[in-house]
Amino acid sequence: MLLLKRRRPVQLLAGTAVTALLATGLVSAAAAAASPVTSIYAAPNGSGTRCSAAAPCSITTAQQTVRQARAGHTADARVILGDGTYRLAAPLDFDAADSGSPGHPVVWTAARGAHPVLSGATRVGDWTASSPSGVWSTPVAATSASRQLYVDGTEAPVAQATPSQLHFAGGWKGSAQGYDLTADPAGLAFFSALTPAQLQQVEFDYPGGNGQWTDSKCRVQSLSGTSLTMDQPCWKDVTDRADYAQASGTLPSMGSSQMPASIQNARNLLHPGQWYLDQSSHTLYLYPLDGAGPDSLDVELPHLETLVQGAGSLARPVHDLTFSGLTFSYATWNAPSEPSGFADVQSNLHLTGANNQGMCSFSNPAGSCPWGLLTEPHANVSFTAADRITLTGNRFAELGGAGLGIAYGSSHNLVQGNEFTDIASTSVLLGCTADPTPVNPDPAHFPDYPTTNPDTPQVIKDNCTPDPSAVTGDTIGTNEIATYNTVSDNVIDHVGTDYPSASGITLLYSRHSLVTHNELYDLPYTGITAGVIQGHVDSADHPSNSLNINADNTISYNLIHDYLRVLGDGGGVYMEGHQAAYHYQADGRTIDFDATMAHGLQVIGNVTYDQGPGFASFYDDAGSEWIHYVGNVQFHNSGANAQGGCAPTGHFLVEGNYFSAPAGQYICANAVDSHVGSNTSIPAAPGPNDIQLTALQSAGPDPSGRGFAETTDLEADYVSTPQATFADGATTMRVLIAGAGFGPGTPVYFSGHAAPKVQVLSPGFLIASLPPGADTSQVSVGGLVAAPRISAPASGATGVAGTFAVHGSGVTGDTVTVTDGGTTLCRVTVAGSAWSCTATEADGQHTLVAVQSNPRGVDSPPAATVFVVGTAPASVRLNDTDPDIQYVGFSYQNNRGLGDYQDDLHYASDNGSTVTYTFVGTGIEVYGEQSGDEGHFSAALDAGTPVSVNTVPTDGQRHSNVVVWSKTGLPAGVHTLVLTKVDGTYMTFDGLEIDNS
Repeated sequence: MLLLKRRRPVQLLAGTAVTALLATGLVSAAAAAASPVTSIYAAPNGSGTRCSAAAPCSITTAQQTVRQARAGHTADARVILGDGTYRLAAPLDFDAADSGSPGHPVVWTAARGAHPVLSGATRVGDWTASSPSGVWSTPVAATSASRQLYVDGTEAPVAQATPSQLHFAGGWKGSAQGYDLTADPAGLAFFSALTPAQLQQVEFDYPGGNGQWTDSKCRVQSLSGTSLTMDQPCWKDVTDRADYAQASGTLPSMGSSQMPASIQNARNLLHPGQWYLDQSSHTLYLYPLDGAGPDSLDVELPHLETLVQGAGSLARPVHDLTFSGLTFSYATWNAPSEPSGFADVQSNLHLTGANNQGMCSFSNPAGSCPWGLLTEPHANVSFTAADRITLTGNRFAELGGAGLGIAYGSSHNLVQGNEFTDIASTSVLLGCTADPTPVNPDPAHFPDYPTTNPDTPQVIKDNCTPDPSAVTGDTIGTNEIATYNTVSDNVIDHVGTDYPSASGITLLYSRHSLVTHNELYDLPYTGITAGVIQGHVDSADHPSNSLNINADNTISYNLIHDYLRVLGDGGGVYMEGHQAAYHYQADGRTIDFDATMAHGLQVIGNVTYDQGPGFASFYDDAGSEWIHYVGNVQFHNSGANAQGGCAPTGHFLVEGNYFSAPAGQYICANAVDSHVGSNTSIPAAPGPNDIQLTALQSAGPDPSGRGFAETTDLEADYVSTPQATFADGATTMRVLIAGAGFGPGTPVYFSGHAAPKVQVLSPGFLIASLPPGADTSQVSVGGLVAAPRISAPASGATGVAGTFAVHGSGVTGDTVTVTDGGTTLCRVTVAGSAWSCTATEADGQHTLVAVQSNPRGVDSPPAATVFVVGTAPASVRLNDTDPDIQYVGFSYQNNRGLGDYQDDLHYASDNGSTVTYTFVGTGIEVYGEQSGDEGHFSAALDAGTPVSVNTVPTDGQRHSNVVVWSKTGLPAGVHTLVLTKVDGTYMTFDGLEIDNS
């Protein structure tokens, strides 16, 4: 059993901004030392115009003071922000007038020991008790429209529930307008109880709806009779997407009859820990955890969508600015609440107009050029036409859009040593979907490529800048290509919290970009993506339908782990489309392989492990070409291939890597020029004797010389089996441990016994020796902690009061947290034996998980229980997408049109793949498909003897949505069912029915 530990914020010591600049060569030591500096002091409550240490001014006055100082060219300027929260009434906008000069940046930095927060939220108070008991309300500004609310520094989930929790019958019939709810009286009654204004705030969530890599969201428009009409164009963009010719990667429509996985944003959905903003009455509702009074909580309601915006023009860029030691927090992004919703395509790029948006002449009907023009997530901090901007040692946290966006000709910018965490979308977005070809990268061989379209410059200005009117004088050319931008030594975790198709880092179109030595983990989807969407009409047979300007980019020495935790079909590093412009031999017709590869994408020294279900760790997908893989490491990745993709163009060099799975695996269509060789095979779960340790030492951020004030919190994610090593005349058993935050003196315990020797390879890897007589059944990195246990009503069966309690020996100062489906129900600090953690749950089945953490952040093994509150329904049908169903080795498919329940199912091709579900009931039915390409699976209840189930039909015909196994007469209480694939080409799973007779 593995114990985990949470992460603390990464911060830089005061004064390290200049150190970071010196390290990059962007400023010389002589220039840094020689220039006089005007220091300008600001404080959250600053007033007046002196801006001195004794009489600091406001942050906006500080900005005006900088402009005056720079206009007179009297001295360099340094704005020093005191401790506290700067509540911004409007975005902090920077343009050319705010700029420094090469070697003399204007520096915005934290005062020594201070932690200034730039906030776009209003702290909410003046609460009044509301109904039901435990819910509170307060009036808010009429303009309030946030999609996020933060309570004590953590995003609270909006009011929501699953259809099964609401006892909906299902059977919704879809159409081009929405749903017919005739077959679901409970669902119809729920929506009929809402006012028209409240109904228009209701949002449906569809994880996997447009492919297992997506999570689309659409709002309701109206209800008439039994007809529930959905918002347009969102509904059409989700359910009726245009098809297109020469596709190398599908962008599927969702079946219109597919029910949402959850119903969100209505007051009568409120559960403990959730909130709801009624925009019609301008009232905010909060249901605090564990009966807490809201006045004791820090409740932050964002009102800004942008915190900081640096926007120049190509003729007059914003330039030479440094931001260090700052926290950017509490902003929202409201566009997904509009009628266009969030019609997900990939990596948070989405449709907001016609369903053929961005598909150019290949779609039916034809779309608009340039190809790939999809809508990007909004960045809460952004820079366009920006040069030599440095962001170092900052924290981007609790944000409702993307953390940081850099686009529109921005060059020589540095993003180094920052932390990105608890962000709704991606952490860093480099580039813009509208500018894959601001210039034609190969006009001699492709003279008619769509970049010759005279509308292209205006398309770029309209979509890649915050204010097209401010850049009307710009001439679009090579100056619009983002070049020489660096993203290095950042820690990125827990992003994509609201939009889980987000990649950790998203690269669109650029040259000489360097993404290096970052750590990315706890991600719902892909780690780093490059060129996403842009190759979906390219393949080996037609490689140049969609050119782009990508060239000379590098992704190197990144540590990527615990990714694809929510969605599927991604990778640690995922690529699409061209990654280099073609270079030709002397005849002008034959592509020069070596010269072109030298300018392609270099994927060097990255380490990936603990991948969720996915095809490949290094994933060169639709139309990918010109990629060089060398020195990378892949292991412990759920059966994924090391490298490969679907219908790439090819031109790959895969050499000198350390892979636990096959490389060069191409499906859909073969690649050309794929050279795989000189790689080293390692075990899927390698120990310290199996792997090149220098590769592990090199990956991830390097704290030395970066000025980290404190190491990141300890986290242990992987422990190998023990291996023997002979040293100093004795044999020692050792294990390899992977995680985060390791440093000198990090302790390791095996079942409570301290490791006699710990060799720290890097912050992400260590080797620990086992003490005599110890085993690896329980490993703790950083300390020891007690484990709680949960008591539910009626011994875990059916309860009436709906309460539960958590017990445990505990240690004073430890924290116990109880969650239900990811929603925190209660959190308490242990006080000896006198502590409790109780809450009330709504009717229905619940799975509670309790974790106890010590002050150093080490977590106990999670304790869990399942119970039913109230009177359970006689029966309830669950779709295969129910979040409590656990899969190992299964993939997801929808829109088959073969009669599946809600037109989707899960399937597996590998024997040993499993489905696990824990439930309260007296009977259970398993639904699936009977077909000639299926075989047997086993069903085991409560760890009993497995029963063999044959799914080959006797009549030779396919049968969908049928009961393939059932069990009745179970004793009332908690049961666990495990289904395991035994033989046949496929095993299918289409959901369950739980009975309570």
